Amino acid sequence: MNISSYVPRVGLVIPTLNAGARWTECLSAISTQSLRPHRILIIDSASDDQTADLARSAGLEVVGIERSQFNHGGTRQWAAEHLADCEIIVFLTQDAIPANRTAFAEIVDSFMDSEVVVAYGRQLPHTGATLIEAHSRKFNYREESEKKNAHVAERIGTKAFFCSNSFSAYRRSALIDLGGFRRNLILGEDMEFAARAIKAGYANLYCAAATVYHSHDYTFMQTLRRYFDIGTFDAENNWMQEQFGSHSAEGWKFVASELHYLMDYNAAEIPRAISLTLAKWVGYRLGRIHRTLPINIKRKLSMSPGYWR
Repeated sequence: MNISSYVPRVGLVIPTLNAGARWTECLSAISTQSLRPHRILIIDSASDDQTADLARSAGLEVVGIERSQFNHGGTRQWAAEHLADCEIIVFLTQDAIPANRTAFAEIVDSFMDSEVVVAYGRQLPHTGATLIEAHSRKFNYREESEKKNAHVAERIGTKAFFCSNSFSAYRRSALIDLGGFRRNLILGEDMEFAARAIKAGYANLYCAAATVYHSHDYTFMQTLRRYFDIGTFDAENNWMQEQFGSHSAEGWKFVASELHYLMDYNAAEIPRAISLTLAKWVGYRLGRIHRTLPINIKRKLSMSPGYWR
């Protein structure tokens, strides 16, 4: 066999719930990819719009679950186990649109390096995204690819395990061997696995050539709830910062970079940016102390109220 021309069997997984207007755009972009996945699995959480019907019409495999059954880690782990005939599992979210025909091919090529067991692509802001979102994508998703293993982690700390299942891929054998995604996480199943993989001697690859359009224009309260969940995740997974160091310094670098960016492009956005920074800080600190809060308060503060059953 000519190893250089070998194309692994690829499975694509997309969890959905009322995917909305961008869903047809996502399906169209998938259909034009130069690398066609061997299987495409849609896990739909009882959508009451046309999400599941559109996927079936496109010839995709659709599995329906109850909304209460969805779990960020557990649902994706089930999908990885279900796609037992695939070697590489690509994950995409319903609002992440492949930006060119080679997005899947580029991220799958990451696994030509035997050290790599997880890879994630570059996220670009959607057309019409705010400057605040555009900066977030610019800061977190640079133009240069980077392989992050234990040696690199000594230099970059918690950035080593940064990863996003909005567009990512996993070597299925390693995902299963290392215990897969944790089922009891509020979010962050991607980063938690990447951290374990690095500890086990593997690498997490940021593949800048694999691009999707993906961004959110969150309100103050949506931002607070998102960061409450992040704070909860960190509180439940202290080992990650103990192993890789605190990420507070990176947070302040982000704030400084954002203010400089807005000064250059539209200073009128700075008050809103400061407001959202406050929402992040308050939400995160509340998440860190979530064990002291009543369950009904946690449900109101969280983007994932079902987690607190």
